[in-house]
Amino acid sequence: MRSRIVIGTVVVVWLLIGLFAAIQRGYFSTDEANCATIGSTLTTIGAGPLNYFGVNPTVECPDLPQPSE
Repeated sequence: MRSRIVIGTVVVVWLLIGLFAAIQRGYFSTDEANCATIGSTLTTIGAGPLNYFGVNPTVECPDLPQPSE
């Protein structure tokens, strides 16, 4: 029972640190919402404290094929 509380607390703190890193990088200050922006924001939050040790996660979305005319 006690280990569940400890693990849950660690996960919440990890994600809060990642959220703080995303805020510092300005991911929430733009109105532009596309695949790369959303992906980079989520990976930054998921990386948590690793952001402060040099990890800079970014996501690039593949080009989608255009519909034929």
